[in-house]
Amino acid sequence: MGREPITSKYIEVRESEIHGTGVFAKTKVPKDKKVIEYIGEKITKKESARRSIALIEKNRGSETDGAVYIFEVNKRHDIDGNIPENTARFINHSCDPNCEPDVIKNRVWLISTRKIKKGEELSYNYGFDLDDYEEHECRCGAKECVGYITAEDNWPKLKKRLAKKKKKAKKSKKKAAKKPAKAKKEPTKKGKK
Repeated sequence: MGREPITSKYIEVRESEIHGTGVFAKTKVPKDKKVIEYIGEKITKKESARRSIALIEKNRGSETDGAVYIFEVNKRHDIDGNIPENTARFINHSCDPNCEPDVIKNRVWLISTRKIKKGEELSYNYGFDLDDYEEHECRCGAKECVGYITAEDNWPKLKKRLAKKKKKAKKSKKKAAKKPAKAKKEPTKKGKK
């Protein structure tokens, strides 16, 4: 029999408008509070990479399966949070988060970065790099959402890439519109007169 899901006095789990299941404040959360611990199996970086790749490959193209719940702890170890007891795995990404992860004595905590209202969905920036950013669309709905799940440090580079991509698409569209359409020749009928 498995352990009970980890919880805290601050949270409840329910359906999210951002994505799937989310974690919400069931009471007001003060700034700088440990909201919930992100738990799981402590694994090496090598095992972390192996598990991530295997899970992504297994669930390629799935809208609901394939989430990787691996969290970096230090230079040697990660935590694989893909266990039923890890309620914190349901906290969604946001470009305007109200929490941030903090590793304290090799334990990962989600800490509130501001006061959080009762009923507000908890979120943090997942901090993905720009590799394969197109595979990680963001649905957070924040006013300043950049459209993809990536670390805030990457936003200037991402915005340049997106602007370049948009310019290229516009140029291609313009070029296609200028090309005259080839006239279709009507087939001639050969017959006896």
